[in-house]
Amino acid sequence: MTLTPRLEKIQRVLSHRQPDLTIVMENIHDPHNVSAMLRSADAVGVNEVQLLYTNTVFPKIGKKSSSSASKWVGRRRFDNVHACYDQLRGEGFKIYATRLDSNALPLYDIDLTGKTALVFGNEHMGVSDETAALADGTLIIPMMGMIQSLNVSVACAVALYEALRQRTAAGKYASAQFDQSALDALMEEWRKK
Repeated sequence: MTLTPRLEKIQRVLSHRQPDLTIVMENIHDPHNVSAMLRSADAVGVNEVQLLYTNTVFPKIGKKSSSSASKWVGRRRFDNVHACYDQLRGEGFKIYATRLDSNALPLYDIDLTGKTALVFGNEHMGVSDETAALADGTLIIPMMGMIQSLNVSVACAVALYEALRQRTAAGKYASAQFDQSALDALMEEWRKK
């Protein structure tokens, strides 16, 4: 069976999806930041993200601002950190929260080739104390300037592209990470989008 160009692209994209890499967005208020983070997630092959909103409503994500990334990246919603982390740990994920603290490891010293969840906090407060304390570890993005933080969507992109670099070197994009039945199911689902 000959595939149309659209179906060929869907097949190619699905063959690079990384079901063992995800991000957790904790109380990120600006829908433009959420949308930018979804675009970065899609770009590196994240299949699903976690939306953790404990003190605000879930954001509305527009197609225009996300360039339709919201259409291609799955989202799970949680209203408390325990439920989110229990779900991820039950699936085998190691959880790293972005945080400026004395125990934080530099991003480039963390192995991002295994099942990894990266947690990003809101624009004003960062990752909450509870969410950071319950993570398996904290990480920082090394910075050489006067300012010690990046916009949350930029920080997300930097971290995800480090994951892409490590995973490319490890050969994780060379073959599909989903089994054939999961790929077939996703192909059928995506065909209809």
